[in-house]
Amino acid sequence: MITVSLCMIVKNESKVLSRCLDSLADLVDEIVIVDTGSDDDTKAIALMYTDKVYDYKWTDDFSAARNHAFSLCGCDYIYSADADEILDEENREKFRILKETLDPGVEIVQMYYANQLENGTVYNFDRELRPKLFKRIREFVWIERVHETVRTDPVVFDSDIEIIHKPLSNHASRDYRVFEDMIRNGERFSPRLFSFYAKELFVSGEKEDFRKAEDFFTQIADGDETSPDDMKTALCIVVKAAYWRGDHLKMYRYAMKDVASEPCSEICFLLGSYYEDRRDYKEAAIWYYNAAFECHSILNIKYEKEYAIQGLVDVYNNLGLTEQAREYEKLLEEK
Repeated sequence: MITVSLCMIVKNESKVLSRCLDSLADLVDEIVIVDTGSDDDTKAIALMYTDKVYDYKWTDDFSAARNHAFSLCGCDYIYSADADEILDEENREKFRILKETLDPGVEIVQMYYANQLENGTVYNFDRELRPKLFKRIREFVWIERVHETVRTDPVVFDSDIEIIHKPLSNHASRDYRVFEDMIRNGERFSPRLFSFYAKELFVSGEKEDFRKAEDFFTQIADGDETSPDDMKTALCIVVKAAYWRGDHLKMYRYAMKDVASEPCSEICFLLGSYYEDRRDYKEAAIWYYNAAFECHSILNIKYEKEYAIQGLVDVYNNLGLTEQAREYEKLLEEK
């Protein structure tokens, strides 16, 4: 049977840490907790479960903190957890079985990360496979009977374990500080991180967050070598930032860049909001309908679903078409 180190980086998690550790402590062989600067009871709670509690000076770099935490682990595999995660009894049993039966040749085990939409996270889905269990020391293996080579792709196993994500609050403001620091320093955004920045803005960004991001995303939208996917993402941010600033000329100009191809729900919704603000309810209804039924969201699924449908309810009520408004209200009740 494999051995497992539970590895965590934490800061001010006193309200949820016990909940997480209670669901995991008896499943693992070692608990390693790295604190990045708590000023509450987080460390005291951690010490109730393990003596391997370490301090780490925070540098606005989650990867650096996790790499340091991983370096302190000593078991066959490392299970990386956040303090706002739990395993229920059904999935605790699945974890036990996994420990007993896992082929040691597997290097990464993916588990389902669930309960996303309930908590305003940056995902447009409620359940996805994520790498969670990692072999601590990788063995290099030669493959192929002729023209042999070393296997570089990891051996990945997709388990059916479901991790329940239950945050008490949104951590977007912390992330925005990191993103904004990267922009100031001229650091390159990977396509993945670029997408996460835009998604976080559309899920929980305030006007000031969009103001700080607008120039960066405008440069991307104006770039000659920007990929189609990054272009659509950048246009969403630029259009919403301009809309909130009342710069309707810029808003409309960049919105049309998206509409000219295959529009997304976020842009159509913002055009609906613009026309609703101007009390042009018939035009607003067209764009809200497009957002809900003719397009798909790329950053926040609510713009395709409840936000757009609520927009239809509002404009049809303003038009005095209460029967049509009621039909859309029924759709909202079904969601």
